[in-house]
Amino acid sequence: MQKKMFAELGLSPELLKAVVQMGYEEATHIQSQAIPALLSGSDVVGQSQTGSGKTAAFALPAIERVDVKLRAPQVLILCPTRELAVQVAEEVAKLAAYKKGVREIPIYGGQSYDRQLRGLRDGAQIIIGTPGRIMDHLERRTLKLDQIKMIILDEADRMLDMGFVDDIRTVLKQAPAERQTVFFSATMPGPIQSLIKTFTKNPVNVTIENQALTMPDIDQVYYEVDRRFKLDVLCRLIDLQDISYGIIFCATKMMVDELTEHLAARGYAADKMHGDMTQAMRERVIGKFRKRGLDFLVATDVAARGLDVDDVEVVFNYDLPHDGEDYTHRIGRTGRAGRSGRAITFVSGREIYKMQSIIRFIKGKIRRERIPTEEEVEKKRANSFYDSLHKTLEEGKYERQDALIGRLLDQGYVATDIASALIHLFGDDVVKPAEPVREVREQRPAPARRDDYARPAPRDYPPERRERPEPQARRDYEDRPALPERRPISTGTGLKADRTAGEVSHEAGMTRLTLGVGRDHGIQPGDVVGVIVGITKLPKEVVGVIRLQTKQTFVDIADEHADLVVSKLSGIEFKGRKLWCKRATVAKSEPKPESH
Repeated sequence: MQKKMFAELGLSPELLKAVVQMGYEEATHIQSQAIPALLSGSDVVGQSQTGSGKTAAFALPAIERVDVKLRAPQVLILCPTRELAVQVAEEVAKLAAYKKGVREIPIYGGQSYDRQLRGLRDGAQIIIGTPGRIMDHLERRTLKLDQIKMIILDEADRMLDMGFVDDIRTVLKQAPAERQTVFFSATMPGPIQSLIKTFTKNPVNVTIENQALTMPDIDQVYYEVDRRFKLDVLCRLIDLQDISYGIIFCATKMMVDELTEHLAARGYAADKMHGDMTQAMRERVIGKFRKRGLDFLVATDVAARGLDVDDVEVVFNYDLPHDGEDYTHRIGRTGRAGRSGRAITFVSGREIYKMQSIIRFIKGKIRRERIPTEEEVEKKRANSFYDSLHKTLEEGKYERQDALIGRLLDQGYVATDIASALIHLFGDDVVKPAEPVREVREQRPAPARRDDYARPAPRDYPPERRERPEPQARRDYEDRPALPERRPISTGTGLKADRTAGEVSHEAGMTRLTLGVGRDHGIQPGDVVGVIVGITKLPKEVVGVIRLQTKQTFVDIADEHADLVVSKLSGIEFKGRKLWCKRATVAKSEPKPESH
């Protein structure tokens, strides 16, 4: 079926006006098929991936079905996550902007019951919610389904995976029999087909092309890398490929927290999103990311669905997803609306077998790539600096310093030495490595002339390459060589050994603070910089010498910011502990600190 213009789909003038205001003219394939069927009153089963326009496909007919004179729930949209519920509610509000009298309300866990009850009492007709909270309202008798005309299950397969199948059955049984039932799902497993057979009547099946299901516009690659070196490889790829806007998926909330801190310590604008954050915090982070106030959003799979952001350059699978379906939903955050995108996946040890399953699931090719070397990154930095310098010279847009240079020439210095000294002072971050060169090896060399599916049998793996239980892998991550000597967390003095660790700072312009965490708590210098920069929003240059001890940490802060750091860090939750922060004082009886 060919795509149609929205004006050809039988929508009311009010909805067409809203669609035009949102910048749409031509409907997508799924919209062209689903909207006429739903407007005619038929049940619909749609198979569609994220980013295909399915929200508008069911939201527009749902709005048309609402009787504005009736102040009662008439449309119920079930979503697997609160992020998706909020996104759908926002789109419904935009599409109903010119439809006077239509009210919508999102209902999900983590939000105040009072607000939801108020919205229901005010007569919201379109209810968008998660199954758990919808069931709560049904049991409390604060939500009635007797006037429901349409029930829509968005991402039904995901709700099935999350264990909501019994709740869905209960909701469908309580709703009036004479209603429209709509299923949208990326896949159609057996339990979904059973629900469709039980609760729909002669449904119209709507699908998009198989080619679109494989998302061919996304360039997909993977790297085999030891889990201890993932951070280094991630930063190399970001720097080498000039990536400035992406999402990084991790498997656990703890990994999200740590990776965000390490990226901040290395100078990247990064923030996090996971299930332990309040809804207000998540919405703030998503809003900032949408406005490009962040370079990278580090998230668990809670963000894989319902996060509607355009122009994401790349999706990193820092940790491999559980299965091909989660992989599909993750990388669906890039390459949206016909744009090209990239997906980069890290594979550790025997995860290669899971990677092969994902390749079979998507019915496409995911290339294996070689990890770039540190030398390649350094060369790229030097070339970028050269290009910038050359452009400045060509354009002549700089203030001349003939007098200063003349004085140096008079003292016998040659022009090349002067230029080299200036580059050393102001350009060494780009023409020199920003950290000690460290070898990052791939899991094992690629066998000659193998394709993406070939892999030696498990017995060919040396014992040290086999994947270990999670606690040991966790210790490997914590014990890896970290950041204490890296320039980004110093003000230029370097993190040298400090023989006055417990006293006030001996460096002019710096104040020494004491933090109530240390090496025994798994703290690294990069963690200290990350929390200071992340909480205070100060530049990393205000942080000077950092001295780790067993139970506490000493850190030098520029004088003018010391009080702010103390006030902001005192009492916060850090690494599972309540952090205390205060000015260091002279303590002559303090034991001699460990040397590095």
